[in-house]
Amino acid sequence: MTNPAEILGLPKPAWAADEVGMLYDMAHRFMSEEIAPRYDEFEKNEMVDRESWLKAGSAGLLCASMPEEYGGSGGTFAHESAIIEAIGHVGVDGFGIGLHNSIVAPYILHYGSEEQKKKWLPKLATGELIGAIAMTEPGAGSDLQGVKTRAQKDGNQYKINGSKTFITNGQLANFIIVVTKTDPEKGAKGTSLIVVET
Repeated sequence: MTNPAEILGLPKPAWAADEVGMLYDMAHRFMSEEIAPRYDEFEKNEMVDRESWLKAGSAGLLCASMPEEYGGSGGTFAHESAIIEAIGHVGVDGFGIGLHNSIVAPYILHYGSEEQKKKWLPKLATGELIGAIAMTEPGAGSDLQGVKTRAQKDGNQYKINGSKTFITNGQLANFIIVVTKTDPEKGAKGTSLIVVET
């Protein structure tokens, strides 16, 4: 693994264990061979295709820090960082793995019910589900206190009304976490994250 510390002649960081280095090398090879040759096409289409997400899942590049019991690789944040570093070094930063691995999947791991974890995390790890978060709104940006999108309980589901913009992975995502107000009277505490499968 070539990392910035080695290039500068500094000691290898403690978190850069051999297995993390091997993952970096594998991620770098994957990005160089599978993503970079088609990157102009992906940029034109404004998304990396579903087939590439499935290949990334098969290669163990999705949900590397998720527990194995939920389909992840059982790694740490260092493993996720190695994948992101490889993406940056190859220059294919439009591949939204970072959001998928480090924001969407952890929300489910830390706040989802056991049933939700078993249902969604394995599919996020294979690339069958592609995660996105719909937070930013026209006129409000990412100010969570200014969220205008509303959700009202309708039986076992919620009816969501509002607009979102700048949704990373939004064009291809089929698993979107929507930031919405469920109780506007409570201010920021009335904000909820609701999963929308498309």
